[in-house]
Amino acid sequence: MVTGGAAVSELLRAWSRGDAVAGERLVPLVYRDLKKRAAAYLLAERKNHTLQPTALVHEAFIRLCGQDRVAWQNRGHFFGVAAQMMRRVLVDYAREHGAAKRHGGVLRVTLDDRVGAQPPLDCEVLMLDRALDELARVDPRQASIVEMRYFGGLTEHEVAVALDLSRATVAREWQTARAWMFRRMSSKRAGPA
Repeated sequence: MVTGGAAVSELLRAWSRGDAVAGERLVPLVYRDLKKRAAAYLLAERKNHTLQPTALVHEAFIRLCGQDRVAWQNRGHFFGVAAQMMRRVLVDYAREHGAAKRHGGVLRVTLDDRVGAQPPLDCEVLMLDRALDELARVDPRQASIVEMRYFGGLTEHEVAVALDLSRATVAREWQTARAWMFRRMSSKRAGPA
């Protein structure tokens, strides 16, 4: 985890106000954490893919820097938005490489609850993206929690702070969302009856 969360939050707020120096000082504080999170996502992929953690972080960071009108609230908010960017990069990558058409060469991810009791779900990134979009229509808060936990690698506490919820609420919503997504993705994988 990034040390000095208060320092990161202050730099983010200064960056939001247009302080370019704050943005430059922020990069080394968040880069290692972003790269660690990206490496964790990419562990379950096919061995011969070309997307590497460094490329995922760089592409996500480029997209983050393009967010002109974000009023960064704190470190959790930043990593929540970073989670959205990483998700978009992974989905774009999967689409570009025809994952939907070439079943044998798909980009694979694991929907993993590092602290949960359920086993991880191995799934295609495009299927995960579609299920997450469906969940967002049913329960936007649960979709945000999944995105922050899975793509952002945020802890339950960090998600609670970012969304202004109790940790118990985040834990309950995370478990409910994972169960919903497991059922949705399992039914999609099985195909129509």
